[in-house]
Parts: sequence; C-alpha cells; structure tokens
Amino acid sequence: MALAVAGELTLALRACPRHDTTVGPGTRLWSTATVALMPDVSFKDLCIDVTAGDGRPAAVAAFWSAALDQPINAHDGAGFSLDPPEGGDKNRVVWILDVPEPITAKSRVHVDIRVADGDPGPLLAAGGTVERAKGDDLDWHILNDPDGVPVCVFAPHPAAPNALGPFELVVDAVDPPTIAGWWAERTGGTVGSREGVPYVWIEGAAGFPYMFWVFHHVPEPKTVKNRAHWDVRLVDTTIDGLVAAGATLLRPKDDEIRWWVMADPEGNEFCAFE
Repeated sequence: MALAVAGELTLALRACPRHDTTVGPGTRLWSTATVALMPDVSFKDLCIDVTAGDGRPAAVAAFWSAALDQPINAHDGAGFSLDPPEGGDKNRVVWILDVPEPITAKSRVHVDIRVADGDPGPLLAAGGTVERAKGDDLDWHILNDPDGVPVCVFAPHPAAPNALGPFELVVDAVDPPTIAGWWAERTGGTVGSREGVPYVWIEGAAGFPYMFWVFHHVPEPKTVKNRAHWDVRLVDTTIDGLVAAGATLLRPKDDEIRWWVMADPEGNEFCAFE
C-alpha cells in the first residue's frame, strides 16, 4: 500500500452488531493531518454462481432481488445482475452467473440480511427453502436460494430497527484472524475481534458496501470452488504484487476474459479488474 495524506482519521471502536452494539469513543490518530494507507485493491461487486438450465438462473435472480431489494438487469448470454437499490452504494451490484456444475458442498461465502420482524416468509414466497429455522440455539433463520446457496435472515437490530437489508458478508475460514488480516491489509480495513466468539470482522475496507466483512471459523478446509465470490479493482498494486503478498493466480486475463481469476491464501476465489 502507498502512503497518502488525508484529513483527520477517527476509528469507531464497536463490536460486531450480530451480538452487541457497544460503541466506544473514537480514537484520534493524528490531530491535524493523517498519513493514511492507500489500499492495494477495492471491493467491486459480489458474484453468485447458479447451475445452468431449467430456468434456475432466473429463479435465483428473482430470489436475490427479493432478498436484497435490488432490481434485476438481464444480460444476453451473461446471466443477470442486481443493480444497487436507489441511492445505494454502487458496489452493491450482485452478479448471478451460470455455471455448468451443480452444488456439491456447502457454500463457504454467504450474505446476512435483516428483514422486517425477522420474518422469512417473503423469501420463502420468492423461492427460498428453510435449511434451519430459528430456535433455542439459533437467533436467525438459515435459508437456501433455489440453487442451494444460503442466506442468514435476522430480525432488525434493537439499536437500529429501521436498518434492513444486507449487512454482512460472511466467509468460512480455517484461520479467521490470519485471512481477515490479509484482506484488511489489501483493502485498508481494520480487523475487529471479541473474546469468546469464533469469528473476526473487517470494517472500513475500501469499496466494501456492507457494514461488516466477517470471517467465521469452521474446522474443514476449502475443497471445491466457492459458489459465491467477490471481485476487486486494482488500486495500488499489480497482479504480481498480489501474488507476492500470498495470492494465487488461477487464470490470467486473456482474449475471453478481461480480468484475472485469483485465490486468496485460504483458496477463496476472487477476480481482479484493472
């Protein structure tokens, strides 16, 4: 990352709102000007793979349009995109992309959303199915889209009852602190943690359109391609720079694609754009 002079920088010290809303006083790092780090990359958009055929891509697009409250945009031969909601962050774009292979394992990347009254009914009506219902040991519902990609459905948070929609991108990880630290370093974000919970999170990642980027511990390593991945834009690095930092180049840009397909140190795929 390169150094850049910015205005005063204040960090809000707060716990992940999935369980807590504690907000501490801001911490001023410099009193006048701040030497800030220009990120290597910025978050660009989210992509969800869907098994081609039987009208499934359209059904999945309709489900996620309802879940995220984002309008559908059909692309000839290139799947669907969900445009940002009116007035929403431009990086809230979600691509629904056809792939030939069916799901063979639980998706290691998913979105958490908040809905009115915590009621999953509208998403079930949009084609979702219940993977696990809210119960004594679970404060939210786990639904699957029509192709089997999960979404966690939460009630509104008591501290922000009108804040609905997607608020977290969650990634399964064998070593959450390490991989979160890697992405925080690439994106200029800050890693948060709390004792006794199996996850860490990033706040303030460049271009990130949701409140929190969560890395949650799971015991099993990644074995198959993720059904959801994110794209990034190169800001202050190169593909060689990402590889030197620990990423893997899976497919270079060529005559068919205008981006590089890469994987982070835990194997999560991402696409890098100029």
